[in-house]
Amino acid sequence: MKIALAQLNPVVGDLTGNAELIITAAQEAYAAEAHLLVTSELIICGYPPKDLLLRDGFVEACDRAVETLAGILDPTLGVLVGHPTLRGVPAGQIANGVSLLQGGAIQTTIHKYLLPNYDVFDEQRYFREADNVSPIEFGGLRLGVHICEDAWWGDPETFYHQDPCQRLDPIVRLVEQGVDLLINLSASPFEISKPQRRLNILRPHAVTHGKPLLFVNQVGGNDDLVFDGHSLVLNESGQLVTQLPGFETGIQVVDTEHWDSPLPPNEPAREDLLLDALTLGLGDYMRKCGFTDCVLGLSGGIDSALAACIAARAVGASNVHALLMPSRYSSDHSVDDARVLAENLGIDWEIIPIDGVHAAYEQTTIIGDDLALQPAGLADQNLQARIRGAMVMVRSNHYGWLALATGNKSELAVGYCTLYGDMAGGFAVLCDLLKRDVYAVSKHINVLAGRELIPDHIINKPPSAELAPDQVDQDTLPPYPLLDDILEGLIEHEESVATLCEKFPPETVRWVAARVDRNEFKRRQMPPGIKLSERAFGSGRRMPMAARIDVNT
Repeated sequence: MKIALAQLNPVVGDLTGNAELIITAAQEAYAAEAHLLVTSELIICGYPPKDLLLRDGFVEACDRAVETLAGILDPTLGVLVGHPTLRGVPAGQIANGVSLLQGGAIQTTIHKYLLPNYDVFDEQRYFREADNVSPIEFGGLRLGVHICEDAWWGDPETFYHQDPCQRLDPIVRLVEQGVDLLINLSASPFEISKPQRRLNILRPHAVTHGKPLLFVNQVGGNDDLVFDGHSLVLNESGQLVTQLPGFETGIQVVDTEHWDSPLPPNEPAREDLLLDALTLGLGDYMRKCGFTDCVLGLSGGIDSALAACIAARAVGASNVHALLMPSRYSSDHSVDDARVLAENLGIDWEIIPIDGVHAAYEQTTIIGDDLALQPAGLADQNLQARIRGAMVMVRSNHYGWLALATGNKSELAVGYCTLYGDMAGGFAVLCDLLKRDVYAVSKHINVLAGRELIPDHIINKPPSAELAPDQVDQDTLPPYPLLDDILEGLIEHEESVATLCEKFPPETVRWVAARVDRNEFKRRQMPPGIKLSERAFGSGRRMPMAARIDVNT
């Protein structure tokens, strides 16, 4: 049997547009003489639909769209379509389903059994789990069709979310009923370790049961999530014989009678994965929200430089606009560095000094008196950042451009950022990128370009907000390598302060931990950004704001 794997990029809620994607893929699959087309989880509505599922009539509309699709597709082609459904569930409940379309009708529908309820996943809020799992018969084969998390039963990192005494292993149950191959429809979001982790989870199923496994994953950015694709096929020995490119849409046809030769190991570099995820995440956010252009403040520092590079890659240099906004404390080289970067990228740029606006605040009654009490103090530094943020937002409002915030995860973690200042904007490009990865990705961009796209002086100079005389970040923060190591332990691995004090200077650990807890209120107000790690700020990490947390815990 020839099976087409369709790695598609749906728009959440766009039932008509998503159906058109499937129709086009089906036409391509039919032209390639495929017998079956496999799409991804909830492709008809896009993933994650979130509370759209609770909107009156939405799931019914999804079911109708699938029924209509069945009547449009070539009747000889089988198509597996993921969608939310009311079919086969008690009144008032919803299932995460997959339907087999053929012959102008829905032949059968199966439901997802394991519903993830951790990190960014909240499926138990919406869906009813399947009562059981069973194969789908098609073309003389018994297909072990299952949905995303159903293949993750027993994974060491998620097993504690599943009670083995109460829940069966869906893969084992399918194999016990006799299947010829396993097919997983997924919407598995990207994390830096996820492509390899998925392979490590899927391969044992093929090896243990001696069954080929086809995995089809969604691709594209939806809000803070990026779906990387990397759809694949494992033969009955668990060898990788087919893999679709990451971060790209595509269709590939495989023949179950003649698997391709095993592919050589090819794990992408960390910097490549991060850059691709950032580019796709920003580009899709803009396209799906209706933005053509974006605007950002370009300071001459590493963060805004990287954000500008990503924006140019995502939507084209002609659609990126930079404001260079020097203050009385800005060095000449910062303006020069920003200008050279803008010219290297070919983006639009303009110099708008902020000292006149800054001086006007100083001359304002009462506010000026407050600022005079501590020249270049915290209030004055934040004021400068807010003046810049306001200028970016004026340009954004006037032209309808998306304003980009450029702060990194290290700064956001400890509150080294200004509400309504450098945090202002509609999208925070680097919010899940620690400072060390900011440097690593920036250097990688230059390697890919074969030249200093980002000037070496930007990469090598000491980072500074330039909001006070001779200011550098390390006046306030621990050295970034130390800070990032501590943050990785606190946030990524949920290590205790006591444990981290055994690895790093205890006074520094306690300072960082206190700052992370104290600044939750700032992060709650930051724009959405792109999830790159297992523990990104945002929907997957839910911490209290009004709390008094013992710094030693």
